[in-house]
Amino acid sequence: MTADDKRVKRRYDTSLRQATAGRTRQAILDAATALFLERGYATTTMAAVAGRAGVNTDTVYASVGAKPALFRLLVEAAISGEDHAVPAPERDYVKDIRAQPDPARKLAVYAAAMSRIHARLGPLFGVLQTAAPASPELAELWHEIAERRAANMRLLAADLATTGRLRIEVEEAADVIWATNSPELYLLLVRDRRWTREHYERWLADSWCRLLLA
Repeated sequence: MTADDKRVKRRYDTSLRQATAGRTRQAILDAATALFLERGYATTTMAAVAGRAGVNTDTVYASVGAKPALFRLLVEAAISGEDHAVPAPERDYVKDIRAQPDPARKLAVYAAAMSRIHARLGPLFGVLQTAAPASPELAELWHEIAERRAANMRLLAADLATTGRLRIEVEEAADVIWATNSPELYLLLVRDRRWTREHYERWLADSWCRLLLA
């Protein structure tokens, strides 16, 4: 075997291992999501996740960490739409919002993004609401995400202000968006009051325009 053949084989082997690891990790995430939604956080064990994913328990820990880290990963993935956390400035919808010159269009893009995000995040948030009082790790997780979301809303409100159409102060606008885009409100309207996601999206965009824009 030549040196070039060896390099090709190493690249092939590395790519194959990476693809296999990716499939295993996704199987673990899918199994964990299903079990958390079925059983709740406290009664879902890592052994059960491993069994559902068809791997051993050590593989679960090596791939995603302990149970609090696994749940955090699921929440971050639900927010970002990827199988890992993606910083807000790097998300496609954020880039789209910044590119829009019309503030009403910015808000419509964000409302559509929130509808997609909460469809993924809402069920997990329901699990978190139940488990957080007995789990300091989950309580801290949601506090951290809520604060991060508040910081991102200040950036959005500042972006809206650059259009000259924001009718209230930036900090107040940020708080209004933060409160109304919460998963709690999504669950109240979509899960409890049976709104469609489309209805939620239209209502959110319209409400923001009425509350925020001159």
